[in-house]
Amino acid sequence: MHKRRLGRTDLSIAPVVFGGNVFGWTADAKTAFDLLDRFVGAGLGAIDTADVYSAWAPGNKGGESETIIGAWLKARGKRSEVTIVTKVGSPMGPGRKGLSPAYIEQAVEASLRRLGVETIDLYLSHWPDDSVPHAETLGAYRRLIDKGKIRWCGASNFSAAQLSAALQASRAQDLPRYEVLQPEYNLYDRSAFEGGLRDLCVAEEIGVITYYSLAKGFLAGKYRTPADLGQSPRGGGVRGYLNPRGLRIVDALAAVASRHGAKSAEVALAWLIAQPGVTAPIASATSPAQVDSLIRAATLALAADDLAELDAAAAPAA
Repeated sequence: MHKRRLGRTDLSIAPVVFGGNVFGWTADAKTAFDLLDRFVGAGLGAIDTADVYSAWAPGNKGGESETIIGAWLKARGKRSEVTIVTKVGSPMGPGRKGLSPAYIEQAVEASLRRLGVETIDLYLSHWPDDSVPHAETLGAYRRLIDKGKIRWCGASNFSAAQLSAALQASRAQDLPRYEVLQPEYNLYDRSAFEGGLRDLCVAEEIGVITYYSLAKGFLAGKYRTPADLGQSPRGGGVRGYLNPRGLRIVDALAAVASRHGAKSAEVALAWLIAQPGVTAPIASATSPAQVDSLIRAATLALAADDLAELDAAAAPAA
C-alpha cells in the first residue's frame, strides 16, 4: 500500500484513515475488532478517534472509542502497524473541556490509559478555544512531546486566521507547531477548506486529513429522497444535501463509479485523495464490505476527465 507523508512529520500513512467515531455507537467491540483486523491487514493503519467519541450514543459518556481501540491493540499486538490520532478539547463533563494546559495534561493521561499506549502519534486540538492563548496550548504540547506522551500535535476545525495565528505563536516562541489539520471537506462541502485555508496548508506543508469525507454518508449514493433517511442512524444528518446540487453530485459519482467498476463512496474518497493539499480522507465503516470499499478507494486512480465531471456537478448553480 502506497504511503503518504503526513505534512512535515515522520508519520507516513495510507491515503485513507479509518474513522473511529462509530466504535461504541454503531459498531460494538466485536464488530470493531473485525473491522480493524480487515483494515490493518490490508496495509492501511491510520485510525482517527477522539476522547469524546462516542458520548452522543445512549448510555455513553465519552471514551468508548479509545477504549475499544486500546482493547484491540492489546489483543492483537499491532501497535507498530498503526498510527493513532486522537483529540482533546470537546466537552467531557463539568470542567472538562477546552485547550488550557492544565486540562490538556489531564486529558492526555486519560486517553493514554484508554488506548493502552505509551505515546499518541498525533494529538489534535479538537476545536479552537479562544479563551486560551495559542502559546499556552502549544507550550502544553511541548511538554507532552518532551515527556514522550505524544509525538506530534495538530488542529481540527481551525479557520485560516486561527491556524495562521497558531503558526505565528509557534514561530515567535519556538514552540511545536500544528503539523496536521483536520477540516470538514468533501465533494459537496468545499468552501470552508478551499481557498485561504488550503493555500495556507500547502504553503506551510501541513498535512490534511479530512472528516465528513462522505458528507455524513450522503455521497455513498443511498440517500436520494426523504424516505431514504431512515436507512441508517446517521440518515437524519443528510437531509440538507437532498437538493438539486446534491442530486447532481450523486448522479455524477454513480456515472464515474460505473466506468471504473467501483462504488460511489470509493469515487468520492478517490476525488478527495486527488485534491491539492489533502493527505488522506477519514471515513468510517460498520461492515466488512464497507472496509473493503475503503481499501479499494485507497488505490482508485481517477482520470482528469473523471475529476472534471465531478467538479462540474458540484459547481453551484448559476
